[in-house]
Amino acid sequence: MRTVYLGTSDFAATVLRRVADSDHTPALVVTRPDRPRGRGRKLAAPPVAVTAGELGIELIQPDSVNSAEARALIAAAAPEAVLICAFGALIKEPLLSAYPMLNVHPSLLPRWRGAAPVEHAIEAGDAVTGVSIMRPTEEMDAGPVCLQGKEPIEPDDDYGSLAPRLAALGGELLVQALDTRPPFIEQPDEGVTIAAKIGADDRRLDPDLGAEALERRVRALTPHIGAYAELPGGERLGVRRAAVSEQSLEPGDVVARGGQLLLGTADRALQLLEVAPPGGRPMDAAAYLRGRGAHLVEV
Repeated sequence: MRTVYLGTSDFAATVLRRVADSDHTPALVVTRPDRPRGRGRKLAAPPVAVTAGELGIELIQPDSVNSAEARALIAAAAPEAVLICAFGALIKEPLLSAYPMLNVHPSLLPRWRGAAPVEHAIEAGDAVTGVSIMRPTEEMDAGPVCLQGKEPIEPDDDYGSLAPRLAALGGELLVQALDTRPPFIEQPDEGVTIAAKIGADDRRLDPDLGAEALERRVRALTPHIGAYAELPGGERLGVRRAAVSEQSLEPGDVVARGGQLLLGTADRALQLLEVAPPGGRPMDAAAYLRGRGAHLVEV
C-alpha cells in the first residue's frame, strides 16, 4: 500500500523503521521543523527526520501540516493511507478527511487518551498497557479502533524501558493493520481516562502524596522529563531512581540518614537512589551526599 507517514519522536522513529521494512514503505515522511535542543540549545532535527534520511525516504518539515503547501505535497505523493505516530500537532480538516488514516496510540483506548499515555499508565500503577491502532477524529484519541495489543508494565519499568517495547509493538500492529485491514469499532463510552500533557507541577515529588505514588512518578518521568524534589531553600533536586523506605519522616523533609538520602512523604519515606543536582549530571545518592549534599542534616 502506498503511504505517507507523519511522526516526530523517538517512538515514532521506531515505528517508521518497521513500516519501511514492510510492503508499505512510505513515499513521503512529514515531521516537525528542527528545534533547539539540549543544554547548548543547538538546532537539531527530530528523530523521525534523522531516520527518514537514513532510510532514504523523501522528507518535508512544514511549519504546519495543515497548510495548503503541505497538503499539496502530501497529495503529490498519492497516498492510499496516511500513517500517524507521535506527530505532536493537531491534524485538522480538510486534511483529516482527505485520506484513510491510521494512528498509533500507546494505550489501550479508551484508557489514557491524550498526550502522555505511557507516563500516566506507569504513574497510575496500571499492571498492563498496550497500543491501539485507531482512526483519528476531531475529538482527541476518540476515534474507532481496529487493532489493539497488550504489554505488561513490570514493577521496575520506567518510561525508558517501557516506551521502546510499546514502539516495537506499535510498529508490528500498524503493519498488521495495513496487511489485513481489520474493521474499525467505535470506542466504548465507559472507561475513558485522559492522559494530559505533563506540566511543571506534575514533575514535583509532592510530599502530601504517599511514597509508593511518588516512586511511580519517578519511574514515569525517567529519563526524558524528570521528577524533582524540593530541597530546603527551594532548590530543585532531580530524581532519577527512588525506592519506598520503611522509615518515616515529616512530609517534605529531605535528610541524610545512615548513608541514605530520604524524602518525607504522607506515609513512609522515599529513598532517593539516583539524583541530578541543578546543572549537574545524574549521580548516585552516596556521591551526592559526599559533595553537594553535604549540607543536609544527618538525622
